[in-house]
Amino acid sequence: MSRTRYKRRVGIAELMFRGRLQPFLRLFRLRALGAALLVAVAPPVGAAERPDLRRVELLIVDGTNAFRRSADLPALASNAALKSAAASFAAYMARTDRYGHEADGRSPAQRATAHGYDYCIVLENIAYEQSSVGFETGELASGLVDGWRRSPPHRRNMLDPAVTDIGVGVAHSGHTGRYYAVQLFGLPHSARVSFSIVNRAPMAVRYSLGQKSYRLEPLAGNTHEQCTVPTLSIRGPHGATETTEQPKNGERFVVLPDGAGGVRLERR
Repeated sequence: MSRTRYKRRVGIAELMFRGRLQPFLRLFRLRALGAALLVAVAPPVGAAERPDLRRVELLIVDGTNAFRRSADLPALASNAALKSAAASFAAYMARTDRYGHEADGRSPAQRATAHGYDYCIVLENIAYEQSSVGFETGELASGLVDGWRRSPPHRRNMLDPAVTDIGVGVAHSGHTGRYYAVQLFGLPHSARVSFSIVNRAPMAVRYSLGQKSYRLEPLAGNTHEQCTVPTLSIRGPHGATETTEQPKNGERFVVLPDGAGGVRLERR
């Protein structure tokens, strides 16, 4: 099985627009003749601060991992293929000012695959930030991370317990001044869990994996490949749950009669 989920920040209402209340003015605090004076000054053309985008990308990874650790989740490893896919898509949005998860006509999973990531799971967060006075490097990174963290769909992606890898790309549009950011999360196909179950009881049994239910006839067997592993539950002949297990990669389960008209599950 494979799973692809991705969420987006859409609409101006969701944009964390820096300097929104004073889009063309910068405030400077001056002191003259011993008195404090607050003056609004228009910044000179070309004076907008330009952040170090490679540093912004690193800070986004660090901020995301700090957020995961605060939720007792493991940190994610930077993945070259996901980073390449994220950087390429951020550059595309900056070049065209087209914004959306399929702005280039492809899905996040398709872009990840094109850059060499063989996936079980791909999740994507995107965003853009804009300011008339520019951003400091840390300010841009923290604004992007905080915006995703405060949005429930993006927060779920950041805290997904199944993913192990991350790649981040940030690019600047010379036309609109927007900073486009792409955050990709992934679980490689090599991390999938494969296990089998065989029925050696004289009667048919039902078992479930998460929300899916299966019927297994006597002497029959099934093999499952899962990207995320739900609980395996075996039901006896009368519908009662007999036992539950958490499968691991390469395991084999055998359903056996328990001698009292029910069944038991043996892990091998």
